[in-house]
Amino acid sequence: MRVIIAKDYDEMSLWAANYVAQRIIEANPTHEHPFKLGCPTGSSPLGLYRRLIELNKKGVLSFQNVVTFNMDEYVNLPVEHPESYHSFMWNNFFSHIDIKKENVHILDGNAPDLLAECAHYEEMIAQAGGIDLFMGGIGEDGHIAFNEPGSSLTSRTRIKTLTSNTIQANKRFFDNDETLVPKLALTVGVGTVMDAKEVLILCNGPKKARALHHMIDNGVNHMWTASMLQMHPHGTVVCDEDATAEMKLSTYQYFKDKQRLQGMLEQYLELYK
Repeated sequence: MRVIIAKDYDEMSLWAANYVAQRIIEANPTHEHPFKLGCPTGSSPLGLYRRLIELNKKGVLSFQNVVTFNMDEYVNLPVEHPESYHSFMWNNFFSHIDIKKENVHILDGNAPDLLAECAHYEEMIAQAGGIDLFMGGIGEDGHIAFNEPGSSLTSRTRIKTLTSNTIQANKRFFDNDETLVPKLALTVGVGTVMDAKEVLILCNGPKKARALHHMIDNGVNHMWTASMLQMHPHGTVVCDEDATAEMKLSTYQYFKDKQRLQGMLEQYLELYK
């Protein structure tokens, strides 16, 4: 696992956006061979999305040949609802870039057969050839997507009951009224995320510090589902200083040293291109 410790949220978002852009540009996607990008919602990726929009507007990065698969969606929340993840993605990202509407995939929480919808989503990902890079965030209780504590670490796309912690965390989006927060969601599984060629997790703020500690300092644990990233061959965590508050000092210093040495190596390779 690679861990990048940024100074603050803006630096974290900039690093992550540049990383994603570099991966897409290097892949040189075409209509026949698009780049498949997994997308999260929530507050953590907003800065990342703003930076990617800037790169698109400047002509540095195109999404014409990018196919996206979102992580999750609430059940029985109308698509046009301002807090649906359909609305979130179009309002904060898709409407501002040159992506083709037919290349956007988001789970349908209003499908007549939710089990069939989940199975179909897995089929679409497989038919696309798998996801090249799955971006994600981490919940305060260490969950990834809506894979709440106790979820199977080999789980696939399915219906999930949301925990009281998640409902409490999300009520701020629903006028601070937890009765308005949906209690069910459709989500990709931990196994779905782990199947991606690369996984990039964002973690910012002091409220995420405990989750980051369990994710990095301790072993893989189904009660902290994001810890499964330890088992991914190309997993990266990008966090800000505030999120490292509960990280072991030795762990913090180890990753800061690796980050410094990696920067020196990249400068060296640049000189001898």
